[in-house]
Amino acid sequence: MSRLTRKELKTDKLALELEQGITFFGEHQKEIARYGTIALAVVVLIFGYMVYSRHEHAVREQALSSAIRVQEAPVGLSATGGLAFPTQEAKDTESLRVFTDLQSKYSGSAEGEIAQYYLGAIKADQGKLAEAEKAFNEVAEKGDKKYSSLAKLSLAQIYFADGRDTQGEKVLRDLIANPTEFVSKEQATISLARYLAPKKPAEARKLLDPLRSQPGNVSQVALTLIGELPPQ
Repeated sequence: MSRLTRKELKTDKLALELEQGITFFGEHQKEIARYGTIALAVVVLIFGYMVYSRHEHAVREQALSSAIRVQEAPVGLSATGGLAFPTQEAKDTESLRVFTDLQSKYSGSAEGEIAQYYLGAIKADQGKLAEAEKAFNEVAEKGDKKYSSLAKLSLAQIYFADGRDTQGEKVLRDLIANPTEFVSKEQATISLARYLAPKKPAEARKLLDPLRSQPGNVSQVALTLIGELPPQ
């Protein structure tokens, strides 16, 4: 069997789904005719949308994967001979371009939300906190619950870095009360305790104490942070 590219495999998959649809209509021609042309049009539209939707989702995933590869590419020489950039500035420029294109083209989709989040993260790394905040705010306000919570966690970091402690604390307490798959209650609690530790060590300890008995890394991180607090 000859080797197929990913593009060819996706094309073949779409063709197969369309072929299955044609077969379906052939096998059920009498039943469809019985209910008239309107019913036929509805069936065709529904099936066509299902095929198109699955195909478009695959296209969006591929576009996102390509954009992430740009963001994860090294600066300097690639150990594997793959994509690399001569400078961080060149990498940032290309990353911003591909994620902006992705967000613009697939706005409203999960991939578009992820692209917007990456744009905020790149801006934050560049020290452009106002632009980063704007990007994260869009995801927090318009994204689904999972991506929104991730954007809020990043917003809290910006608020604390910018001296807006009250806003940062409010966001993290909201995440503690409303955990998601992407930001757990424990993660939000540890983040809040870390920020409160320098100014409100007693309150930070109060947050961390219940986490000492949690399984896995949560208890280890909590114990480490408690050990860094001033003695009572």
